[in-house]
This record gives sequence, structure tokens and C-alpha cells, in this order.
Amino acid sequence: MTSLRLLGICGSLRKASTNRLLMMEAVRRLDAASFTEANLRFPLYDSDLEDESGVPSDVQALSDQIADADAVLIATPEYNKAIPGVLKNALDWVSRTKGNPWLNKPVALMSATAGRAGGERAQSMTRLCLTPFRPLLVPGPEVLVAATSQQWDENGVLINDINAKALDGLMHMLHRLVEAHRRID
Repeated sequence: MTSLRLLGICGSLRKASTNRLLMMEAVRRLDAASFTEANLRFPLYDSDLEDESGVPSDVQALSDQIADADAVLIATPEYNKAIPGVLKNALDWVSRTKGNPWLNKPVALMSATAGRAGGERAQSMTRLCLTPFRPLLVPGPEVLVAATSQQWDENGVLINDINAKALDGLMHMLHRLVEAHRRID
């Protein structure tokens, strides 16, 4: 595969997040030339804070990382049938930066959850939240890792063949989308 500059956004802040494991498994399978994991530890979006201090430097850094990446991976858990607040907050803050770093950016979504649906609602909601920014969302295959605590070996490698096949397919489609986008530019 051609070298890719890949940005990963994990909707969970936990160090032991299985969504982070899933994101790193996707990176391993894509064999990107470079990978950066985004920092989402931002203050809650507040227009008064923005008016007083402007866009925080960490938010601007994320916006620049999105703009500079060839593609973005988003791994999100599902909290109470929705996306986690940290992910929504990051999307809200980035929307306040100049320009639109998401415009025509190839983006792949994936999720790992304790529940049996594997994060289907979180992915649907993430797609909805990204739509105004007009990225190039990879339509599938869907990577929905259910019962996530049972899906990894001791080295953090995905062991479920169905999920692994879907992840390979998603990374293949993301790569194809990046290559098509490069030809257009």
C-alpha cells in the first residue's frame, strides 16, 4: 500500500480502552507510513471561553492534524446509546477553527463496546455529527466489536475472525478512498 499519514481519534480517554486497541489494530493492518493519535482532553465547549481566550491551542492542533492527515480513523465506544461526550466535544471545538479540516477527508469509523450491538448507534450518531463537515465517510464494511472484553488476546490483537475480516475490509476501502482522492487532487 502507498504510504499514508493517518490520524487516529479515540472516543475513549481510558488508557486500557478497547477502542484504542481497535484503532491500533486498524493501524497495524493498514501499515501506515505515519500515525498520530489525537489528544481530546479539551475543556468543554463554551462560547464564552472561546470569546475570552479564542480556540484552545490543543483544539487548533487537532484541527491542523486532521487537515494534514491523508485519512482519519475514529474509534468510538457507545455510552448510553450515543457517542461519548469527549468525541462530541472535540467535534464541536474543531468546528470553531478556521476553514474545514474535514472537507473531503477520508474517514473510517469503528467501534468496540461491552454490549451486543457493538456500537452501531454510536457509529450512526458519529456519521450524523460529521455530515455537516462533508468528509468522505467510508460506507463499510461496518466494524462493530461486541462483547469487546472477550475479543482480544494477551498482546492486544483482535481474535474474532468475523471482526478481523470486517476490519481488513474497512482498511482496504479506506486505502482505496485515499488513493482515489489523491488522483482527483
